[in-house]
Amino acid sequence: MKLLGSQGLLPVAVELLALAPLVSSTCSNPIVRKEWRTLNMTERKSYISAVKCLQAKQPITRNLFEGVRSRYDDFVAAHINETDYVHFVMFRWHRYYVSQYETALRDECGWEGGQPYWDWTLDAEPEIFLNSPVFDNVTGFGGNGYYIDTANDTSVDIHVPGKLGGGCVKDGPFTNYTVHLGPNNSTAYNPRCMTRDIAPGFASAKLNSTMVEWTLSAENYLDFDIRAEGDVSVAGMTYHAGGHKGVGGDVGIIADLYASPSDPLFFLHHANMDRLWWTWQGVDPSTRLYQVQGPDTKFAYPFDFYGEVPYKNVTLAFEMHVGFYVPGGPEWVRIGEVMDTRGGKLCYVYDKAGL
Repeated sequence: MKLLGSQGLLPVAVELLALAPLVSSTCSNPIVRKEWRTLNMTERKSYISAVKCLQAKQPITRNLFEGVRSRYDDFVAAHINETDYVHFVMFRWHRYYVSQYETALRDECGWEGGQPYWDWTLDAEPEIFLNSPVFDNVTGFGGNGYYIDTANDTSVDIHVPGKLGGGCVKDGPFTNYTVHLGPNNSTAYNPRCMTRDIAPGFASAKLNSTMVEWTLSAENYLDFDIRAEGDVSVAGMTYHAGGHKGVGGDVGIIADLYASPSDPLFFLHHANMDRLWWTWQGVDPSTRLYQVQGPDTKFAYPFDFYGEVPYKNVTLAFEMHVGFYVPGGPEWVRIGEVMDTRGGKLCYVYDKAGL
């Protein structure tokens, strides 16, 4: 039986009243997140230096995950460990996750700005996609990996059309960066280079303004979520998978469902997805800011790609396991605490410079 419909305002109001001490807005000076290309060259280099700083700092979860070797790995390991449990509350969990990465960059590595986002709609044409500022080899994250023919690679579940790479990233600040975790759900020590497998045509088809505008036209959160997530086929993928598979192709690390944060571009991609949700919420905040819908179980309705799975509807009180990557931080966070970027456990806004 399909139970997920628009949640009534009365139940939301009752939940908010119960959670009032946790979701009350106490954010008076929010961090402003900006699109990558609006940062000046000094700011871009400063951000990349902060990322490399995290990659060099000692971890805090080595006692939990054998393969962890850096503070950056703490975040990768957390994503690997939680993936099977959080992707049914994907937007909410990742909102908190990216905010804590932002905090680590600021508090531990001297970054003074907000987490940048990548508005891929500005690059979503096959002829210019590889020229995006995020792929610059001096003031960006480097470009593609060398080409590997993966057409007959039986380890690849979904082959992305038009992929152009597959090997180690050839240029930029992360050419010597060593990925320690993965592939898939392994947190064992597995040192190797960072790979990309960019597919400009596929990426452009999934990340363009038409796709985004269609998603933003959803009238309720469940429809928004369905449109942003798409399904697991190449034809049915939308902008979530479009970012991961468009840059990761068949074998790039950002296309790995579990270990995708190993590529620092993961955080710019998810920041933009969060920005679009924030934009959608802002159209009608009285209704949408705390609108919560979705299953409490991975691949349950409406994402039952592999058959029907028993589930319950999540609520604002639903507790998400966020792991151990925040020093002294909570192990669990309620959905209601991350619905408002200026309340609960969050304090940031976006600059609206993108679409």
